[in-house]
Amino acid sequence: MTFRGKHLLGIEPLHPEEIRTILDLSDQYVDLNRRAMKHSDALAGLTQINMFFENSTRTQASFELAGKRLGADVMNMAMQASSIKKGETLIDTALTLNAMHPDLLVVRHPHSGAVDLLAQKVNCAVLNAGDGRHEHPTQALLDALTIRRAKGRLHRLNIAICGDIAHSRVARSNILLLHKMENRIRLIGPPTLMPSGVQDWGVEVYDDMREGLKDCDVVMMLRLQKERMDGAFIPSEREYYHRFGLDAEKLRYAKEDAIVMHPGPMNRGVEIDGTLADDINRSVIQEQVEMGVAVRMAMMDLLARNLRAETTGVMV
Repeated sequence: MTFRGKHLLGIEPLHPEEIRTILDLSDQYVDLNRRAMKHSDALAGLTQINMFFENSTRTQASFELAGKRLGADVMNMAMQASSIKKGETLIDTALTLNAMHPDLLVVRHPHSGAVDLLAQKVNCAVLNAGDGRHEHPTQALLDALTIRRAKGRLHRLNIAICGDIAHSRVARSNILLLHKMENRIRLIGPPTLMPSGVQDWGVEVYDDMREGLKDCDVVMMLRLQKERMDGAFIPSEREYYHRFGLDAEKLRYAKEDAIVMHPGPMNRGVEIDGTLADDINRSVIQEQVEMGVAVRMAMMDLLARNLRAETTGVMV
């Protein structure tokens, strides 16, 4: 197996073979998670600290469950009530963490680059659980695993990413990963929700859902990131749904066997029709949640192997 990284800060540094390694091990953990006894000792004796400076339900729960199933000692730090709120800097926080001797640090932060700064200062492996508008690497990996299991491959597919591209770290990580695996990527959304310079990303850009979805294998919807908007980016939610919300009529322009994805949480009736989101024949949204636990288990397992190899001097 090929993965030599000390941290997982983003998709950009990963080679295609490393991505395959992560996904192959994730497949094994999907099997483990479907058994009656779901525990492994891959992280036995190691300490995992989850630091979420932004509120999160599914991502934090997924990382916590992943760590516990691997046998780690897991601690969740309540950052909303932490010393950061009292004026402590990230570097001071890093020094405090070093004194606790954690092995794995899972961080979500509202500012791009904050997780990278922590990784430079702490003496443990760091996993980026989302930083500002920058990246959300484990989301891209779980999306990739979902696609590979549903379509039987992860290359040379037509993949549409639709909605609020400008504010989405999920979109950025997915574009990076899917490019590495030789896919054709289309971005669909209103011009106000497209990032500047998007024409240089090696993607096709559409502001018409029906045109953009034509012959797509995968349709990935994104949540409107209202918390990151500081102005009126859409006329109204009703108008947005009419033009860019996914429903059965628009989906007919994609391939007959196209799958529907959404990273959650969903705004039903805004980004996606509720009935379509629950359609077990087209939607893989629940599978994405399941794959999230497996991918995070695989990622922490690989980082732990590299930690032990660094300590012993014996590569695993």
